[in-house]
Amino acid sequence: MKWLWLEPFRQQGEMEAPDYENCFEPNLPRRTALNRLNRLREADLVERLGKGRSTLYRLTDSGKARLEVGAARPAPAKPKPRGIHLSASAKSMRTRIHRRFSERVPVEYHRGFFGTYLPNQSSYLPEFTRRKLFVAGSLTGMTSQRLLMDLAWNSSRLDGFACPLPETEQLFQTGNGNTPLSNEAVMILNHKAAIEFLMEPSAEAGFNRRTILNLHALLTADQLRDPAAEGALRQAPLGIAKSTYLPPAVPELIEMYFDQILATAAEIQDPFEQAFFVMVQLPYLQPFLDGNMRVARLAANIPLFQRNLVPLSFVDVSEADYLDGMLAIFEHNDITILREVFVHAYERSTQRYNAIRGAGDPDPFRVKYREAITEQVAELIRARCVRPEAIARLRRWADEAVIENDRKRFIAAAEETLDGIHEGNFARYRVRPAEFEAWQAVWNEVTS
Repeated sequence: MKWLWLEPFRQQGEMEAPDYENCFEPNLPRRTALNRLNRLREADLVERLGKGRSTLYRLTDSGKARLEVGAARPAPAKPKPRGIHLSASAKSMRTRIHRRFSERVPVEYHRGFFGTYLPNQSSYLPEFTRRKLFVAGSLTGMTSQRLLMDLAWNSSRLDGFACPLPETEQLFQTGNGNTPLSNEAVMILNHKAAIEFLMEPSAEAGFNRRTILNLHALLTADQLRDPAAEGALRQAPLGIAKSTYLPPAVPELIEMYFDQILATAAEIQDPFEQAFFVMVQLPYLQPFLDGNMRVARLAANIPLFQRNLVPLSFVDVSEADYLDGMLAIFEHNDITILREVFVHAYERSTQRYNAIRGAGDPDPFRVKYREAITEQVAELIRARCVRPEAIARLRRWADEAVIENDRKRFIAAAEETLDGIHEGNFARYRVRPAEFEAWQAVWNEVTS
């Protein structure tokens, strides 16, 4: 509710972005704060003054009026946090990272945190945990389109972009269309393109420079000030919001560590260990100017896609838990919180997959060609086509109207539809009873 987003301006008529994010409990991630401020600007409720570090945000007259109207409304009850149940050691670490900023010691990149890891000898995940996840994550069919949409939506949410689910569904089905896109919509479409890239067999995705650099380019398309930074390793120093951690700043070291991390990840044989290793080490290095954590989240799915396992969709993972896990890695090289978030997230992903499969997730191909199949089936029924004639006519039509890669599957889907038509469902195809009966007599006679 935008009037609640305006509340911090009640005491101060203007403020900087860091002050705004600290006005909420828990504090907002920097990206979420900037996203809210931008949306308030688009609604003409605040205006931006200055540039760079001196940027200020100030209430407009419309914002002042909206704030007064909102003050007359009862404040909604705060929802209870949906954080996961953490172990005692994870809770202890959370207490340490939640100390005041001034009490936390600045730390630099610790090469030994990565350098002591030996693929297939060291392990971040216990063996029994990996076995449990493997059993739960084995796919019994095709990866659900809905689960991939969940991955795009939840990964965007963890970066502070809250695109409404109905809009996300529409974007997955139709793309951008002709309407202007919000930042949230661009983020969703970027995730969609990145997921399609990782799942495309010809892409030969793996833990190599080509895959990860292109993954970054897809995930940050049209979102960076410098387009040349898309898919490029960082050449400048970088700070982490609300953290005392200082990532490496020397480009040559960044490139060397990046290549070493990918080489190590490629050697790991267990898919879950691979996934978690990448979720830990890539963000810790911060090889890109922006988008490091979303690259790691999608890269973690590479071994899962390759082994036909349920993808890690981050369903029901709170932004606070995830960021706490990363903060513990940045400042203490401690994986405890993130490991528990990872296991919880994957278990919820598998439960989500089983629920979707039980509900009968629609075939995306049939959804795509629904009208075409209906029209062609209706014409074949009206023409009283026998099977060989029907197949021949479908081939001729598909050669002109269906893309080459889809033609065989389209013909098979239409033939399967014809075989499944009976007196209880023929009305779906907009044919009269007499037309159906005349066709059925010929079709059954020839195929019996």
